[in-house]
Amino acid sequence: MAIVELKVPSPGESITEVVIARWLKQTGDVVEKDEALAEIDSDKATLTLNAEDSGKIEILAGEGDTVKVGQVVVKIDNSVKPEAKAKAEPKKEERKEEKKEAVTSDKEKEAEKKSENKTYASGTPSVSASKIMAEKDIKSSQVNGTGKDGRITKQDVLAALSTGIPKVQEVLSNSWKGGRDKDKQKISALRKTVAKRLVAVKNETAMLTTFNEVDMSAIYTLRAKYKDKFKEVYGTNIGFMSFFTKAVCEALYHFPAVNGMIDGDELIYHKYCDVGIAVSAPKGLMVPVLRNAELMSLAEIEMGIKNLAIKARDGKLAIDEMMGGTFTITNGGVFGSMMSTPIINPPQSAILGMHNVVDRPMAVNGKVEIRPMMYVALSYDHRIIDGRESVGFLVKVKEMLENPSRMLFGGKQPEEVLLGL
Repeated sequence: MAIVELKVPSPGESITEVVIARWLKQTGDVVEKDEALAEIDSDKATLTLNAEDSGKIEILAGEGDTVKVGQVVVKIDNSVKPEAKAKAEPKKEERKEEKKEAVTSDKEKEAEKKSENKTYASGTPSVSASKIMAEKDIKSSQVNGTGKDGRITKQDVLAALSTGIPKVQEVLSNSWKGGRDKDKQKISALRKTVAKRLVAVKNETAMLTTFNEVDMSAIYTLRAKYKDKFKEVYGTNIGFMSFFTKAVCEALYHFPAVNGMIDGDELIYHKYCDVGIAVSAPKGLMVPVLRNAELMSLAEIEMGIKNLAIKARDGKLAIDEMMGGTFTITNGGVFGSMMSTPIINPPQSAILGMHNVVDRPMAVNGKVEIRPMMYVALSYDHRIIDGRESVGFLVKVKEMLENPSRMLFGGKQPEEVLLGL
């Protein structure tokens, strides 16, 4: 018998301990090599612990336990091998069951035919429908009958099941059940770290927020004109985030302080744009980073954001994919937010908040027109960014978005570039 000891891997530099968030297997289970055994929470990300060999496992730590990096948490007895998967062949019992079901179905059809000429009250279920409704605990009031005289047929019940039937108590009452129960859950290591950093930002920075509004008409028109062609060429939709990322990169070039940060007694100004994109994930808010976003095309940004969002959703983001950003964009508009004051993502000095787009009456050339408008917010650290720079940055972002062609010409109109102005 050979025992393989599975140790806790290092999630990244400076991390010495992690928390066992959830075991996906139990002691005594026989697993395959590389099969996921547990989810591990560090203060920066959630990782998966995979089996290094196939065999029978013994778990040495419980869920919620804090363990050291390098500590043995699982032993694998590789003398016990997983059983080969049997070929899927129909058994005699299954065949008998199929024949029984066929006979039952024939009897139901005969009963249905005999009852076709009878008159029924609306909402009365047929024989086959009654059987399914009894099995699934479905009331007649929950199904819309389409048969003769409003009778409920088997197809009506199956159709209702496919779309989902609300339970009677859910229809008659709201989501509160009037109980006095409590649900206590341990705070994850990731959530603890996020909480500490957010409190530190509020206490250690001179954070202010400035607002502006953007007329999204030009971007709406551009997307409507080229969305089909864009998807045909690149295989992805074109969203707002790519336009905002390009606009931000251009604005950061003109206002480098917004792309800077404080490091002790020094100010660091980045000559590149590593833009963090806030993504909602099952474990909480993640901020993966697009490296050198200033060099990316709209298509590259869209595909980059899509890939990072999928990784965040599946819990597969690597720590280095969330480190080193110079500026962050967060979009509360996808949840319906009209306006907010986003909080800085340390050690960065600024964050741009996007919000929902609402049709509002605007004064355009002396006339009132209905335009798709979005409020945008820039939260910034006043220790490094002055009011002139913060307001100027947000105005530059607004100019880029309302005139998308400026993104191609260094913030100028094509005519200005042609004239050398």
